[in-house]
Amino acid sequence: MCGIFAYLNYLTPKTRLEILELLVNGLKRLEYRGYDSAGVAIDTPDGKDMALVKKNGKVKILEDEIASRRDELGANETVNIHVGIAHTRWATHGVPNVANSHPQRSDAGHSFVVVHNGIVTNYKEVKTFLEKQGHKFESDTDTEIIAKLIHHLYEKHPTYSFRELVEQVIQQLEGAFALCFKSKHFPGECVATRRGSPLLVGIKTKNRLETDHIPILYGKDGDNNHQEHRPHGRGELPTLPRSESTSEFQPLEDKEVEYFFASDASAVIEHTNRVIYFEDYDVAAVKDGVLSIHRLKRLTDDPHAREITTLKLQLQEIMKGSYSYFMQKEIFEQPESVVNTMRGRLNFEDGTITLGGIKEYIPEIKRCRRLMLIACGTSYHSAVATRQLLEELTELPVMVELASDFLDRTTPVFRDDVCFFISQSGETADTLMALRYCKLRGALIVGITNTVGSSICRESHCGVHVNAGPEIGVASTKAYTSQFISLVMFALVMSEDRISLRQRRHEIINGLKQLESQIKQVLKLDQKVLELAKELYNQKSLLIMGRGYNFATCLEGALKVKELTYMHSEGIMAGELKHGPLALIDDSMPVMMIVMRDPVYIKCMNALQQVTAREGRPIVICEEGDKETMSFTDRALEVPRTVDCLQGILTVIPMQLLSYHIAVLRGCNVDCPRNLAKSVTVE
Repeated sequence: MCGIFAYLNYLTPKTRLEILELLVNGLKRLEYRGYDSAGVAIDTPDGKDMALVKKNGKVKILEDEIASRRDELGANETVNIHVGIAHTRWATHGVPNVANSHPQRSDAGHSFVVVHNGIVTNYKEVKTFLEKQGHKFESDTDTEIIAKLIHHLYEKHPTYSFRELVEQVIQQLEGAFALCFKSKHFPGECVATRRGSPLLVGIKTKNRLETDHIPILYGKDGDNNHQEHRPHGRGELPTLPRSESTSEFQPLEDKEVEYFFASDASAVIEHTNRVIYFEDYDVAAVKDGVLSIHRLKRLTDDPHAREITTLKLQLQEIMKGSYSYFMQKEIFEQPESVVNTMRGRLNFEDGTITLGGIKEYIPEIKRCRRLMLIACGTSYHSAVATRQLLEELTELPVMVELASDFLDRTTPVFRDDVCFFISQSGETADTLMALRYCKLRGALIVGITNTVGSSICRESHCGVHVNAGPEIGVASTKAYTSQFISLVMFALVMSEDRISLRQRRHEIINGLKQLESQIKQVLKLDQKVLELAKELYNQKSLLIMGRGYNFATCLEGALKVKELTYMHSEGIMAGELKHGPLALIDDSMPVMMIVMRDPVYIKCMNALQQVTAREGRPIVICEEGDKETMSFTDRALEVPRTVDCLQGILTVIPMQLLSYHIAVLRGCNVDCPRNLAKSVTVE
């Protein structure tokens, strides 16, 4: 949701203008996450205070404000050591305005400032405590209590280090968050931490690092042994136990080093490809150019070393290139992204499939009681799209669950269940909470994500990386088709030893082989889809109907229309038409129908006839050359013929294109729809 970006240069001369440009560009890389305001904090030219620049609206407005205040901010002055923090806010507590924008400050003197991604669920209790201590609040955010709480603790314990103060603060907080702190009392220092929200640090040194791992040492820090748990007086917060472990990255001898803290790797890739993904309960502090990672809570599966990951992401992959929008680019990348999902896994010559991330667990999965597919939004639709095939090839009961509803029902989960958690970002809060619920009950956890190093990746027992590549547009497109194919490949792996299914598997594998060329063929419908969009963009509603393997396309198509165009849209099971939705049909109601030559073709044709009999004028997505279906309408989009269980990959692309073109015609922000975020890291 919100985007965090912070930059620390140690013995690396930079002008304040360069630092401000770097911070703003970092925020631009995070715009796709969704936001409604933005801000930065840097030191003032005299070094005795901090300057906060915050604006409601887009990052460009913040950039213009900074440009207008260049002299005040000392833009041309060079600094050798400096910390700057920046943030894009997606409103959860308080309306979008300057007062509620981040960074949030502790007091008028800017003793501490903080940027925050997530939600503090006990903020009211902490705020009440701080108000009784005389603190005055100037925003409606839950974040401001964090800034004021660390200031309160600093006044009570002036001998504490910056890192120790942050540790004390976060032990008072409940909820999910990623935080990055800056303080005028600790110049040149930065402290960051996470619990439930993504955060990483990029490291850039003059020379290559000597190691790819940072050892983690468990046990109390020697320099903290004299600090003990202290009883607290009435109305005071307790001083809680210190961190249990620490690790350090020492820069090379010349000591020149730059650190980039960010919510997402896309914000740091133009500066460095060497990153550390923080774990929950990590507190990372930079002091005198040294990065140390302290553990507040030792978990049973903690590693003995923290790995420095080398990113394979390329800068050009997160640039729009010749396309007008990221979403448009990602739709047209699908011929390549589906191949990347299958590359190295599916051998078309001998029909074998190897999913390395779950290979060792296949025997255990085959012995399970049932499969549970748990996800939200588009990822949920990929589960709906493949459920029928999974049931057919595994002969296991398959449940598809919305993660947001899963926990509300306290769903029974057993030790012999296998639970799949599907998420593009790997950080979706509802999905992550459901994962932990199932893990506690002993189920085998399989993650299906598009983001290496994400929380779902790390907390799953095994998983499949969908390899769709970076997806910047908020509305997911290529991740959907790659998730779809990943689940199809899993179904094929589960049935590889079934002689009775050999012919069926051969048909599906042959269909997968042809997908790249078929998707390219579907994308050639772009101009025809644009003409249909011109007919529809002034409408208030759109119904999308289908059944069987294409019902998921109806749901996903309707979601795309809602997300991007703000038009009401509904995906309807064609078999339910006579049970209510038929009352909506007349000559003015826009209707799209998906009618493919598959086992439910006759039933879909019945629904089509019912619509046209009531003066409906449906737009039909059908198979190439299907004259019988096209005889019922003068508006048809023809897609190539493929095996029934893969139809959804081809039929969803016209819906993606349609929603894109309608959004452009309506003047909507295609890549960042209002009120939405790419990575939904709060419940």
